[in-house]
Amino acid sequence: MTVTGIITALIVGLIVGALGRLVVPGRQNMPIWLHMLVGVGAALLGTVLANAIGISTDTAGVDWTELLVQVVVAAIAVAIVAGVGGRRGVSHR
Repeated sequence: MTVTGIITALIVGLIVGALGRLVVPGRQNMPIWLHMLVGVGAALLGTVLANAIGISTDTAGVDWTELLVQVVVAAIAVAIVAGVGGRRGVSHR
């Protein structure tokens, strides 16, 4: 994992984590910083995953395939955490 990959993962994670609240329907009982934190962790995991399966290679510019893996993993993680956390606070009256 290169420094560029880590920085890209952090930026992608912040963006996807912040937008994850818009992706998941309904009301979430999670603060925005938690969405962003989950997004950053998932994007870093996406970088590791891309390197492990051989997608990420040394390119002269932006590695779009690695970026795509980061975005997909981060969006899935934000949706899962928001869905699980949102169910706890639901009460039917």
